[in-house]
Amino acid sequence: MTELTVQVDDLEKLHALFGDFDSNISIIQKEYGVSVFSRDGVVKIVGQEDKAAGALKAVEGLLDLIERGETINDMSVRYVIGLVNDGAEEQVTEIGGDTVCVTFTGKPVKAKTLGQKKYIDCIKKNTIVFGVGPAGTGKTYLAVAMAVKAFKAHEINRIILTRPAVEAGEKLGFLPGDLQNKVDPYLRPLYDALFDMMGAESYQRNLEKNCIEVAPLAYMRGRTLDDSFIILDEAQNTTPEQMKMFLTRLGFNSKMVITGDVTQIDLPDNKRSGLVEAVKILKNIDDIAITRFSEKDVVRHKLVQDIVKAYEKFSERHS
Repeated sequence: MTELTVQVDDLEKLHALFGDFDSNISIIQKEYGVSVFSRDGVVKIVGQEDKAAGALKAVEGLLDLIERGETINDMSVRYVIGLVNDGAEEQVTEIGGDTVCVTFTGKPVKAKTLGQKKYIDCIKKNTIVFGVGPAGTGKTYLAVAMAVKAFKAHEINRIILTRPAVEAGEKLGFLPGDLQNKVDPYLRPLYDALFDMMGAESYQRNLEKNCIEVAPLAYMRGRTLDDSFIILDEAQNTTPEQMKMFLTRLGFNSKMVITGDVTQIDLPDNKRSGLVEAVKILKNIDDIAITRFSEKDVVRHKLVQDIVKAYEKFSERHS
């Protein structure tokens, strides 16, 4: 058995490391089969040599995040453990960083994974960005945060959010109301993200001034979108023709972010996905970036990450 130690004199940092009811440190103990406890400002890790060494790296990574003012929760603990197990613990310093945007309730929006940081950097540097990956990786939420940030900084005049209204087993015709009522459920995740960033009152005010537009993809045809931040969500459900139509709406001083999950295509079997085709056709064009997320970038409940991983393994076995 080996005993390794790390000095933590600050009680607040120690509490952030261990978590409420030792919830954070329990994850590390379970992952590495070690015992972790603190005494007189010293955190002690006891276990097999290689396991204790891994646990120490995870603890040091979390302390680095705490030192930089980042919030520690079970998701961040598991993410740091994943980096350590991949031999990439030095990349912990790249997590977090600058606040993208502050929500209406005052919560800072930051990159929680390396994939998210790369995505944000790509949006800053490129005119068109594709964010491709599984559910729960923050593709849409971070894109909306970047749009709101640009809008508040007066870098653009409008935020345009759009989605293809493709049924996932349901039929639009059976929904009550007029066309807008029928497509609103498809646009709900976009509304939710905007409400979170701006608050309902500010959102409604900017909507009435035509500074914000949330509409089905079909409404984009025939338009040129200048001075706008345009987000196409659920892009895996576009046809190649729809994707080309959307991309060619780009106007001057505008930015486009296209997000989607190629494992959740709801198109009929005889239809090709415009997202799948676009990332192949446009991958080598300057000022267009493609960010691919993996299950490691999932920032929802741990089970979401496990579900995504299980489906990926199943697809690999049956492909």
